[in-house]
Amino acid sequence: MTDRLKTQISFLVMFFLLIAVGIFQSWSLSLAILNLCLISAIMALGVNIQWGYAGLINIGVMGFVAVGGLAAVLVSQPPVLEAWSAGGYGIILSLFIVLIVVAIIFLIRKKIKKILTKKILIFLTIIIGLVLLNKFYDPAVSSIEAINPAKTGFLGGAGLPIIISWIIGGIFAAAIAWIIGNVTLGLRSDYLAIATLGISEIIIAILKHEDWLSRGVKNVTGLPRPVPYEVNLQGYEWFINLISYINNNKLSKIINIDEKNELLRNLVIESSGLFVKICYSGLLVSVLLIILFFCNRALNSPWGRMMRAIRDNEEAANAMGKNIFKQHLQVFILGSAVLGIAGAMLTTLNGQFTPGSYQPLRFTFLIWIMVIVGGSGNNLGSILGGFFIWFLWIEAEPMSIFVMQLLTSSLEESSLIKSHLMESAPHLRLFIMGLVLLITLRFRPKGILPEKIRRI
Repeated sequence: MTDRLKTQISFLVMFFLLIAVGIFQSWSLSLAILNLCLISAIMALGVNIQWGYAGLINIGVMGFVAVGGLAAVLVSQPPVLEAWSAGGYGIILSLFIVLIVVAIIFLIRKKIKKILTKKILIFLTIIIGLVLLNKFYDPAVSSIEAINPAKTGFLGGAGLPIIISWIIGGIFAAAIAWIIGNVTLGLRSDYLAIATLGISEIIIAILKHEDWLSRGVKNVTGLPRPVPYEVNLQGYEWFINLISYINNNKLSKIINIDEKNELLRNLVIESSGLFVKICYSGLLVSVLLIILFFCNRALNSPWGRMMRAIRDNEEAANAMGKNIFKQHLQVFILGSAVLGIAGAMLTTLNGQFTPGSYQPLRFTFLIWIMVIVGGSGNNLGSILGGFFIWFLWIEAEPMSIFVMQLLTSSLEESSLIKSHLMESAPHLRLFIMGLVLLITLRFRPKGILPEKIRRI
């Protein structure tokens, strides 16, 4: 079987699985799973760029995803003018102080040669910076968070279309990746993994506790959509006519006008939700295809071949004059940017920003499984892994309940064993994920669609 045929069959199987969910459960659920699978595929591509291309172990995935989600808030929410008047200028001044402190430390490290003098000056700079921050930052934050805390309590955003945040989220994540990369990429791979996980936890902790930035754990809800609202669709004449045309056979069988209108109304309500999900699917597919196009171009370019050479043998690549740190920084930034885009898309799809939902260990674990199972180093493999693992994550619960019902069908309803097994069924998700990972590593260690080795 050729690689192309294997890829086609794999994606065809995923297509039929989604169709099966639509037939046996609901089309709304099928489309919802599809949209989350598309976002998961983009996240998997981001991790694949870092690990599959260059061998970098980034466990701080959710930190970059959360930054993308923050971008959706800062772009789409209208500015809270009262909060800006109360403490906005204090926040700006605080950020300016931080930048000055960083610049001074950079100059000290570059210009001062004596180690003791350098340490003393850096220490004094940090102390003075903290004193100034304490003077301006804390009063500004208190003033902002006191402005109608039940509804706002933060600065708001730029009031722009939320789809712009998909680009801004990538830029934010790339900027943070540049800072983190300059600090951590000199570490050994296991230390890099620990460092990125720690930094991810710090980012999420900041988003949870800095209410002035994005309301913290109070969450930002009601984010605007890049697609129509269901209630608006239900009032559009063209949409009603479209649904009437599609369901003409069903409607023509009903003679009573009131019954026909009632059925049409129900069909319009049901179809409006499906239409919105399809619109989201179109947007998400477009972004995925664009990212995939550039990923394939990069992977098959001289740059991609160089990255794989560095991944396979850093010492040999270094001996050939390649700047390992610079190349690692590039790929770390690119992968993080893709994760930031996915984070902004996820927040847009959910319509709310909830910092408490970003659980680094659980969801980082899932994304890494996507790449491993799909096939690291293969862009299509990572996409397939994103689809398959997220589909399994969603459907694991109903499948577990179904299996337990079959296994316990011969037991009495009052049986304690049956009751225990049925109660534990929804919690088998992680067990199933681990089992899939073990099976893959045993029988397909390079993934379902392994990396293509081009021989010259």
